[in-house]
Amino acid sequence: MLQNRFIINQFHRKGVTMQKTIYLAGGCFWGVEAYFQRIPGVLSTSCGYANGNSRNPSYKEVCHNNTGHAETVKIDYDPERLPLKNLLRYYFRIIDPTSLNKQGNDVGTQYRTGIYYVEEANKEIIQEALKKEQEQYSSPLVVEVLPLEAFDSAEEYHQDYLNKNPGGYCHISLALADEPLIDSEQYQPLSEKELQEKLTKEEYNVLVHSATDRPFENVYGDTNAKGLYVDRATGEPLFSSKDKFHSSCGWPSFAKPIAGEVIRYLEDNSLGMRRIEVRSQGGDYHLGHVFHDGPKELGGLRYCINSSSVRFIPYEEMEKEGYGELKKYI
Repeated sequence: MLQNRFIINQFHRKGVTMQKTIYLAGGCFWGVEAYFQRIPGVLSTSCGYANGNSRNPSYKEVCHNNTGHAETVKIDYDPERLPLKNLLRYYFRIIDPTSLNKQGNDVGTQYRTGIYYVEEANKEIIQEALKKEQEQYSSPLVVEVLPLEAFDSAEEYHQDYLNKNPGGYCHISLALADEPLIDSEQYQPLSEKELQEKLTKEEYNVLVHSATDRPFENVYGDTNAKGLYVDRATGEPLFSSKDKFHSSCGWPSFAKPIAGEVIRYLEDNSLGMRRIEVRSQGGDYHLGHVFHDGPKELGGLRYCINSSSVRFIPYEEMEKEGYGELKKYI
């Protein structure tokens, strides 16, 4: 054990990159490969067919001959820069883990979701990641988790397909690779005493009892400064100023959260209306609602957020407040 530790330390001193490999199936491998190529810590990728009952199949055979293969991307990564648990969080952004043999417009067993590992130690990490992901869904997850039995490289024209054909078919948004990873588990709910000490009465009523700020009379409605908006109670990063727009509704409006995982959604039928409430992921505090009347050029959504629910951190103060790594997303 000491000898192994010495060798690893020597590798790091000499600047040698550590490398691990995982195999991920998430529908059409063109988009999955292009997506992971954009993620820091991924060293190389290649498209192929995993865990089928034939060797070196053609694409046509995979599609029509019931070979049992899954379109899969082999991912070599640096575990120091990108631990497997974080790599899997990127993976869950681009799949519907409750959809069996279907992702996007693609249907068939070859388009099933799957995580195929080559190290037994990875199995526990994968299972823990799936357990955490299951909390976001009422339907059971159907992601296949198995040791890799075989991986056959796909034809050359499939490799780096979207780099060769920028306008080619892609069932996912590659921009999801550019969102930061926020660990919501770091932002746990506060105790009642902590809430009472930290929040004003108005802030408490909004965050805890889902009250609403008065329109046009809240602190951030017209704020245009550069910076980050965080959960007022927990400090969880929620919105970037670059996604804020003026909507004339009287409350701060954003086109999207800084990362999809920081928001949870609930159906709200109060006040005789049918709306979608948005809450912070870590603390589960009320933020506001999301509507489909936002600017089309920004995606069409409007996150209508109470000023009392968030705290604004100017760009110049983000480093001091512990959010320096997020400055590049502002």
